[in-house]
Amino acid sequence: MGKNANSSRDKFIVENLFDLKKAQEFIARYPDIPPELAIRAYTSRLIGKDPHLVLHGGGNTSVKMKVKNVVGEEQEVLYIKGSGIDLAAIEPQGFVGLELAPLQKLQRLPNLSDEEMENQLLIHKLAFSSPDPSVEALLHAFLPFRYIDHTHADSILILTNQKDGENLLREALGEKVGILPYVTPGIHLAKRVLDLYEQNPGFEAIVVRHHGIFTFAEEARTSYERMIDYVNRAETFIEARTRGKFFGVPRLDLSSPKDFSSSVARFNQAVRGACAFRKSDGLMRRFYVEIRSVPDLINASLIREARELCSSGVLTPDHVTRTKNLWAYVEGIPEDDQILQQSLKEAISSYKAAYDQYFGSQVEAKKIEREKLDPYPRVFLVVGVGIVALGFSRKDAVVAADIAEHTLRGKLQASILGVYAPIAESHVFDMEYWPLQQKKIGRPTFLPLEGQVAVVTGGGGAIGLGVADRLLAAGAAVMISDIDEHHLQKAYSILTKKYDASLVEQLIFDVTDYGAVEKAFGAISRRLGGIDILVPNAGKAHVAKVEDLDPEKFDQVIAVNLKGTFNVIKASVPIFKRQGMGGNIVVISSKNVFDPGAAFGAYSASKAGAHQISKIAALELAEWGVRVNLVNPDAVFGDEEVPSKLWELVGPERMKSRGLDPQGLREYYRQRNLLKAQVTAEHVGNAVVFFASEGTPTTGATLPVDGGIPAAFPR
Repeated sequence: MGKNANSSRDKFIVENLFDLKKAQEFIARYPDIPPELAIRAYTSRLIGKDPHLVLHGGGNTSVKMKVKNVVGEEQEVLYIKGSGIDLAAIEPQGFVGLELAPLQKLQRLPNLSDEEMENQLLIHKLAFSSPDPSVEALLHAFLPFRYIDHTHADSILILTNQKDGENLLREALGEKVGILPYVTPGIHLAKRVLDLYEQNPGFEAIVVRHHGIFTFAEEARTSYERMIDYVNRAETFIEARTRGKFFGVPRLDLSSPKDFSSSVARFNQAVRGACAFRKSDGLMRRFYVEIRSVPDLINASLIREARELCSSGVLTPDHVTRTKNLWAYVEGIPEDDQILQQSLKEAISSYKAAYDQYFGSQVEAKKIEREKLDPYPRVFLVVGVGIVALGFSRKDAVVAADIAEHTLRGKLQASILGVYAPIAESHVFDMEYWPLQQKKIGRPTFLPLEGQVAVVTGGGGAIGLGVADRLLAAGAAVMISDIDEHHLQKAYSILTKKYDASLVEQLIFDVTDYGAVEKAFGAISRRLGGIDILVPNAGKAHVAKVEDLDPEKFDQVIAVNLKGTFNVIKASVPIFKRQGMGGNIVVISSKNVFDPGAAFGAYSASKAGAHQISKIAALELAEWGVRVNLVNPDAVFGDEEVPSKLWELVGPERMKSRGLDPQGLREYYRQRNLLKAQVTAEHVGNAVVFFASEGTPTTGATLPVDGGIPAAFPR
């Protein structure tokens, strides 16, 4: 794409990636899979690799072939991409086998309800455990070709979103391409495509306006190469018509924020709070944030037509469930937080009112009943910044941002080419509220901390890892931080092998340096949107009697355990205030606060100080809905892979004084508590999740996780 949003873009060519040797190697990887299906998966991946063709589960591909059923009879089967599966990484198992003959008989029907279509697709699956088939399975079944490819290619959509789109498509693509007006996917579209092909059996492709292009052939390679050819014809045509032309009038009174990074962090925090809402179950739904701030997108935000770009609709209705039809426009990021929050409140209020009107008018016109989806925007065009996208999950936010990025560039190019003419709202509504489309991106039951961002300091140690693990299991995105790069990377590797890597971030910073903490929290807010759960856990220990305690060592322990806790709590306060949706600070304190040990004065005193400043924070932050609670663990050893740094320091002296080996020391501490329990880092994490889940109205509390140490009972 071009470097300047308001000028013609650089021409791109979709590369033909087919490689016969690689195709054969791919087929060889699946000796138990028919080669027709394996090559289908190979060319599908080639399509999925190019974001100019499809994005995040978009598009679909299929192959028809003969297979033997369970009784050894040969039957015709349609293998089509599973609904929502990403073509870029699809395996042969990602295709759904459907009995072809029963589906082809549906051509005789004048109509077929969505419910019955879904029923027919499901009852004719070859394997119960296979994913649901693409909603366009009937189109693939009806067309008489072995291989069919379908994409939402940018260049095709640019041409279809023109007032004179049909003529432009014919001129660009030639006589072997059929063109249809938009029809909602289902039996009607399938029959229209089939009718058009049967009237023109020489066609190599069919374009459905505002929807995309279908190519087909008897060989996988041919169908794929036709897709590449026609998409590039469209791109070449657009480039020739727009070369040297410009769109948009720059507004000289607007510019990017002076402190760009800080402004983006503040905006993210504020927009998350402004869009958070409670559903009927009482749980708050929070969003993650994804930013797109490359130069051409920033330039697009600085033109007079920027607001108009936000209100001109999607390139294709297929995108509406990800981005909604319209975007919110925000004219800059004020330096004053109150003005920022007020401007966002007004922009979102206006957006919600427009959405409510859209929903109401559509259900009234269609004489139907639908349960209204949330009316909050998913995409913001922020002057001087670019695109800010929201999503209930990090993946949702990334998908919305990617689609918005392609959409904005597509609209700009379409406006240079001619007059951008989006599809009618009626069709957009049909897709947005189509049950099969909702099911395609359907979400399971929300986890208790889903949508929340947690920060765990001391994340490279045993307790930090255990806390992060439990927070991730509860649905949060987690940023682990540490000053020790080696241990942090180890913890990060463990977590990303167990959980979705997009939910785990890592950052190195020193909690004793307040400036470094502020900078780190800004980075977290730019990456994830803000902070909802803060877990001050970074700690340092030193063994020495008071008379032998080096004042410098004492200061070092105080700096990490007390000042470090103070620093991270203090730096989080402005974030919680900007977000305006409460939050949780759960401090990892210590059993030693109530039951200190000899020769452990620096640690015990610093933890007691951190404990006290945390209680003060509980008093002061309650008015903002921020809860501050504490967890007092004891004898958490970790394991060989990620041991406790504290016990690596303290353990040798304790073993020596008691004549124990490592396992004996663990057993000694287990026997010491009332429950005779081995305390683990995951137990500490469970306590953090308990507080963060807000199942009780609790703040300023201390929860022991020590198996029961009477001397350490909170009092």
